[in-house]
Formats: sequence, structure tokens, C-alpha cells
Amino acid sequence: QVQLVESGGGLVQAGGSLRLSCAASGRTASSYNMGWFRQTTGKEREFVAVITSSTGRTYYADSVKGRFTISRDNARNTVYLQMNSLKSEDTAVYYCAAATGVTFLDRRSAYGYWGQGTQVTVSS
Repeated sequence: QVQLVESGGGLVQAGGSLRLSCAASGRTASSYNMGWFRQTTGKEREFVAVITSSTGRTYYADSVKGRFTISRDNARNTVYLQMNSLKSEDTAVYYCAAATGVTFLDRRSAYGYWGQGTQVTVSS
């Protein structure tokens, strides 16, 4: 069992930056591949980024590539999402998730544990 708690959301102007944190607790939390997803009202939850547990390899959605950076600190059981050059279309609730699968890590179905979400609002 893994518990995930996100923080760091808020209101920021377009072009600004935010850093989201996801604190994980529970047995072997650091052994999970960790992802970030986001969701706006009326839309499907969409993949943003993932970082693997073993090699720290990262993958990003095309919409955020070059602007967002995912990282993890296994000693602190924390995953981060650094978001730069934010745009109004980045406005969403951002969710941290721990993958119970090892393939198709850009799909919700690979993830068995989810945080409660944190709101990010980008004003234009």
C-alpha cells in the first residue's frame, strides 16, 4: 500500500513557474515508477510525465516536453514536477500516481495508487 500527497499547486501568471511535490509513504514506495497526470473539468485525465524507479529514466507528454521536468528523491520518498513557461492550457488538477504496472506508463491503467490532486491555475 502506498499513500501519496501532492502539494505546491496554486495560481501563477502565464510564463511563470511552479514546483509540485508528491510525498509517498508506505512500504517500498521508492520502488515504484512514479507519474504525474492532470485533469480539467469534463476531460479525461491525461498523462504528463513519468520517472522510472530503477534508472530514473523520464518520459513526457509532447505538450509539456521542454517545459516540465520530473525528478525524484528516493531518500525523501518524494517526486517533483518542475513546471516552467506555464501556459493557460496547463490549468488543471495535477495528480501524482504510483504505477503497479511496468508497461504503458502513459496510461491511467498502469497506476494503482493516486494522490488527491492539487490545483494549478495559470492566468493569462
